[in-house]
Amino acid sequence: MAEEHVVFVGNKPVMNYVLATITQFNEGVGNVVIKARGRAISRAVDVAEIVRNRFLPGVKVDEIKIDTEELDSAQGRQMNVSTIEIYLSK
Repeated sequence: MAEEHVVFVGNKPVMNYVLATITQFNEGVGNVVIKARGRAISRAVDVAEIVRNRFLPGVKVDEIKIDTEELDSAQGRQMNVSTIEIYLSK
């Protein structure tokens, strides 16, 4: 993918991210990446499934990448945080 169109999933309601993803596809983008880490991972999976099953049935999951990032916590310690990237295409 030359240019990635990314939706970062955080703490907002799931439908906010669903709308952002659908908007990307409606603007003519062929591929969208849904990214999340930590507790937002389940929300990212929900976004991908709602987009595929309820709104845009022609969208496919091309690839799912999982990883671990090391972050510094507020106490100055290293923390491992899981990440996910869900690649969707029309």
